Amino acid sequence: MNRKGFVLFSRWFSLILISITILITGLQLIQYSRVRNSYPKGMTIAGVPVGGLSQDESAERLIKAYGIPVELLYDDAIIHMRPSTAGFELDLEGMLAAASAARTTQPFWSEFWNYLWNTYPDPIEIPLRASMSEERLRVFLTTEISTRYDRAAQAAMPIPGTTEFVEGDPGRSLDIDRAVILIEDALQSSSSRVVNLTYRSIDSGRPAMSLLKVQLQQIIDLSGFDGLTEIYLLDLSSGEEVQLAYELGQNLEPNISFTAASTIKIPILVSVYERGPEPMPDHITALIELMIEQSKNDPADTLMQTVLDQTLGPIYVTDDMKTLGLNNTFLAGHFYFLAPLLRRYETPANSREDINTDPDPYNQTTPLDMGMLLADIYYCAEKNGGTLRAVFPETITQAECQQMIDYLTLNDILALTQAGLPSGVEFAHKHGWITEGDGYLHTMGDAGIVFSSGGDYVVVIFMYQPVQLIYDPANIIFADLSRAIYNYFNLTQ
Repeated sequence: MNRKGFVLFSRWFSLILISITILITGLQLIQYSRVRNSYPKGMTIAGVPVGGLSQDESAERLIKAYGIPVELLYDDAIIHMRPSTAGFELDLEGMLAAASAARTTQPFWSEFWNYLWNTYPDPIEIPLRASMSEERLRVFLTTEISTRYDRAAQAAMPIPGTTEFVEGDPGRSLDIDRAVILIEDALQSSSSRVVNLTYRSIDSGRPAMSLLKVQLQQIIDLSGFDGLTEIYLLDLSSGEEVQLAYELGQNLEPNISFTAASTIKIPILVSVYERGPEPMPDHITALIELMIEQSKNDPADTLMQTVLDQTLGPIYVTDDMKTLGLNNTFLAGHFYFLAPLLRRYETPANSREDINTDPDPYNQTTPLDMGMLLADIYYCAEKNGGTLRAVFPETITQAECQQMIDYLTLNDILALTQAGLPSGVEFAHKHGWITEGDGYLHTMGDAGIVFSSGGDYVVVIFMYQPVQLIYDPANIIFADLSRAIYNYFNLTQ
């Protein structure tokens, strides 16, 4: 081929290449124009990929993704909640407008150049825009979830005729505040649409004290005891109480007068602290220990004669009890043999005509009076409050009340009420019984404060038998009653 022919061929070939290039470019422009009407590759709106989709297609995909019901798991229940239930609505118009604005930030030819070379800017992410009604969600959780799927706790129940209880069944209550947060997060996610609802466990708790009262009656019935039993029980935390006076299957009016015997040494202890010097001299504390720990009578007389009054010490004790509002408790003479009766006391309890335990005219009390006095000592020691501090604010201190409890804890006899308590449980108490003029035992009493991990409580038990109260069977009844009460307070331990 000559030179002229080669030049001519080159020109035609160049024209063909240019034409092909223009054609390809035109085709690419046409194709890009179509693509440019869609969102760019890698773009997401509210976490949903919309690259290559039109506005309508993107809207449809968003509605589908966020219209999926949220799956709520509550224990073994599965509940599907439509987003509309919580008033959830997407701001489609706002998100699509933001997406369109974000993709048009570059000039047309710059975008076309990137398209030709298959290069793209960093992926564009448009955040979720939506609204929700927390109020509607809470109504749904309350009426549709909590009402249907919460479970009430079933309290433990006493086993009839025993000191034991059948375990209760804990309940559950939906944690609505936490559920609102979790569901809101799920509604705002295009992928995580499952929520494990949390709940608060409800302690099965104790049965009503009325059921404990029935259980105590059954224990007495099964024991075969043919005398009178009166029990006073006080929950020192809640203030709930049980008063039970029971004889031969019949309930009697409580507040029966009993011979106090050595339980009267609790009032003596209070009067010694109320009227004695501060701090207590060593010889006084030594007498207190003998009076409480060993239940000796001579130290009790000596304390009244030296700290209170040589002759009228018992009357002072009685006056202090009356000042505290304990009108059924009195001490009318010393303990020593042939001690004179200083005064005769008529009380509401010993004036009753329906029941008579032939109480000692020298010292009497009721389970309620003794229980109230112990509660006063407890509240004084624990909270620096109660009747003792209110009535004797200048003479009885919180520290002295704690000392009283410490002394009462020394009364470690491992019998009666204490026999029903597990080893190591602190029990501040005073027991008492006396052989009466006929040579027989007729009345036994034990009054104290139990400090248990399940709660502190006052328990006072008195038993009376007009013919003869035999110690061993009575001791077993005391222990069984005490064990049932302890088990009641420590069901969740």
